[in-house]
Amino acid sequence: MTKLARYAWFVLLYNVAVIVFGAFVRATGSGAGCGRSWPTCQPAVDAAGESERAIELTHRMSAGVSLLLVATLAVLVWRGTSRGHLARRGAVLSTVAIVGEALIGAMIVLSEWVADDASIARVVSVPLHLVNTLLLLAALALTIFWLSDGGRLDLRRDRGVTTAVLAGGVALVLITASGAVTALADTLFPKGGDLSSAAYFLTELRIVHPMLAIAAAVVGWWAAARAGARRSRAVSAIFWIVVAMLLTGVLNVALGVPVWMQLVHLALADALWVTFVLVAAEALQARVPTEPRLSPSR
Repeated sequence: MTKLARYAWFVLLYNVAVIVFGAFVRATGSGAGCGRSWPTCQPAVDAAGESERAIELTHRMSAGVSLLLVATLAVLVWRGTSRGHLARRGAVLSTVAIVGEALIGAMIVLSEWVADDASIARVVSVPLHLVNTLLLLAALALTIFWLSDGGRLDLRRDRGVTTAVLAGGVALVLITASGAVTALADTLFPKGGDLSSAAYFLTELRIVHPMLAIAAAVVGWWAAARAGARRSRAVSAIFWIVVAMLLTGVLNVALGVPVWMQLVHLALADALWVTFVLVAAEALQARVPTEPRLSPSR
């Protein structure tokens, strides 16, 4: 593995950490720690306490570092690869996605879709933010794949594999989105609390999410096995990550949805998505090298 590929792995893992930390901000109700100010942190007089402000400010700083890391990766990829190298596409897409993360975060803060806000706008913004986050992780994973001599993706080479990959990808996006909304419901409307009529839509997902999780696990495993070699380590990793997610999901409910267990569950979801993207890329790659090779001299 080249130094550039190792750096790309570092950037991806750092972004996963920032994503998990973002969930911690939501779970602790610290999203309003800086008031409506962005990117500065100037809480209003009636804003959250100092601990919430420190948590939100730390998250903003870590997200800013993430933006710099992705931008640096894009520069290094363009300087370290030749014209037409596929990793450049991944780097550009990663940059677009990380900028999207910043803009969505700003919109959420300025619109005050944080803390105890239970508006429909916030409910909609959660899955939209998540989709962009998955796009960022996928772009970084593909950048790593292409830096590691992966070939271009060919969706027409094998219709069966392409269908399996698309089905698995859609299933994972849907289950992750429902999980994000369910986590929001757990934060806004803890079990045992008084529920208003507006809360029922969110709390109903506590039942829907586990059912979707089982269905998505079946579809995702089938897709991974169909797309990749059954003996592949990555496919085996997907199986064990799914098992771990199902177990932590059960424990999460049994323990009363503690914050730390929510973070573990989210980290596993991110690991599952990244692994699936790498398996899908390997399965869909065309049987040609990423870059043309020089003919041997005669």
